[in-house]
Amino acid sequence: MKRLIKGKVFDFTISEPELYVDNESRGRSGHMSHAMTEYEPGKLLAFNMNVSPKRNGGHGQYGWVEYRRSLDAGKTFGEINTFPFSWDAFLDGKFTIACEKALTCPDGTVVVFCLRNSPYNEICSEPFYTPYYVTSSDGGVSWGEPKEFSPWAGRIYDAVMYEGDIYVVQFCNDSEIHWTGRLPEHVYRIFKSSDNAKTFKVISTVPQNTLNRGYGSLLFRPDGSLIFYCYNRADEVNMDYMISYDKGITWTCGGRCYLEKGIRNPQTVIWDSQFILHGRGSCGRGFMLYTSSDGINWDEGFAIEPNKELCYYSNNIVIGDKVLLQYSDAYNGGCVNVMHAWLEKA
Repeated sequence: MKRLIKGKVFDFTISEPELYVDNESRGRSGHMSHAMTEYEPGKLLAFNMNVSPKRNGGHGQYGWVEYRRSLDAGKTFGEINTFPFSWDAFLDGKFTIACEKALTCPDGTVVVFCLRNSPYNEICSEPFYTPYYVTSSDGGVSWGEPKEFSPWAGRIYDAVMYEGDIYVVQFCNDSEIHWTGRLPEHVYRIFKSSDNAKTFKVISTVPQNTLNRGYGSLLFRPDGSLIFYCYNRADEVNMDYMISYDKGITWTCGGRCYLEKGIRNPQTVIWDSQFILHGRGSCGRGFMLYTSSDGINWDEGFAIEPNKELCYYSNNIVIGDKVLLQYSDAYNGGCVNVMHAWLEKA
């Protein structure tokens, strides 16, 4: 049954969640790695984790990455494929891989951004090593050699395409102390590629106070400005933002967005003229969605799922006139399945 959401710009419905990855039946879990990309019109790749349900109660990434293909704009998905880089890393035992973001370049190259973590800690997602990326020129049929993305350890939180260029935000924090910022050298850096992911270069460091900050999202607004968001662990109902009017080179203003139900791990998208924000709610409880007309002033929020904890890592992709949400949904403590839900104009 569809539910109606009263948006800031237009009303829309959210579909009944559909089971995308049934980890419960196979005795597995699957946090993070919700990368999705449309590599040709109507053809998608969607990624997920296949991890141990016993390490840290299933809330971790001791395992490998899988992906499936859709040839009908996300209505159905084919067989499970193993992402080779992650499988090789798992077998070697030196680090684990997660893939939170993927893009398709103007020349059709698929680029998947890969986090690398130590497999020796119980949670298996800290500390971070330097991130890598992997590309495919045939829509994910085969994959090239992994390449180091940056010389700084940390987590890539978002990657967006604008006017043929790729923009990536990495939080350069190895999480040895904590996954939120604790030291002056814990900074958000913006990277850019103008050659279809052959090379990436740093274009700026976001002048954002990073103490107690974590997660992050990037969004180009209709006026061409680039807005950056991050989470403040000490104030979960006020999300920090900064704006660049020269495509990420300099950052001229910032502030805080009030979010009545809070947000963690913010994920954003512009759907026509409406801004959508979704993520975990305050205290990591519930899956929340907000709308806005400007990306700064948000409505009171809508609880897609109101109660569960240790889940709701999520991502989105616009397919035609709809938005596909992919997110983790707990079935037993920290063990999760992966769900799909569709946003559609009312």
